[in-house]
Amino acid sequence: MSTGNFKHDLFNQFARVAKAMSSGNRLELLEFLAQGERPVDALAEVSGMTLANTSQHLQQLRLAGLVESRKEGLRVYYRLSGDDVVDLLKGLRQVAERHLAEVNLLVRDYLSSRDALEPIPRAELLSRAREGLVMVLDVRPAEEFAAGHLPGAVNIPLGELEGHLEEFGPDREIVAYCRGPHCILAFEAVARLRAQGLQARRLQDGFPEWKSSGLPVEQGSGPDSA
Repeated sequence: MSTGNFKHDLFNQFARVAKAMSSGNRLELLEFLAQGERPVDALAEVSGMTLANTSQHLQQLRLAGLVESRKEGLRVYYRLSGDDVVDLLKGLRQVAERHLAEVNLLVRDYLSSRDALEPIPRAELLSRAREGLVMVLDVRPAEEFAAGHLPGAVNIPLGELEGHLEEFGPDREIVAYCRGPHCILAFEAVARLRAQGLQARRLQDGFPEWKSSGLPVEQGSGPDSA
């Protein structure tokens, strides 16, 4: 409802977006949707929430313009309303990392303890992958890989990694990536690979950031999926 005060009304609309993002559960749903479109039941399963709670959170995100939906038969599918939502999440993460000691503590204790090495930036990975100097490893679930992945990436979900260790050569560096810079899957993959004496690093962020920056992506499982 308009109050007649332009600036006040404008900031109230901005606040609708902030309010929709003021939930850890909703932020996590946005991260899942940043991998690709998904139905409500799949989002409920991957998030560990009930179907009803998942639907309620998605409705809040939709009303704020952060996600869009479509219906196919009896299922409702959701997707991000644009790549700028990924940029919004990135900005939120960066501000929190710079100004909240609790965030730095969590990252240091839970993630840095698993991998203190400097991750590889996107541009460097793109250049090295094109020259055939690295193997790009996507450790997300197969459905996320099929929705979109880095060019030439091989998909081995983290839970299946041990069964494929013999396929990695000791002389070629492996660069693993997953859902984003704080996604534990890539950290765990790198730790397991290094424990086998393999050269492994992780991408600085994840697939959503790669895609939103305009770098090339591929879709489908195809021959790249292990």
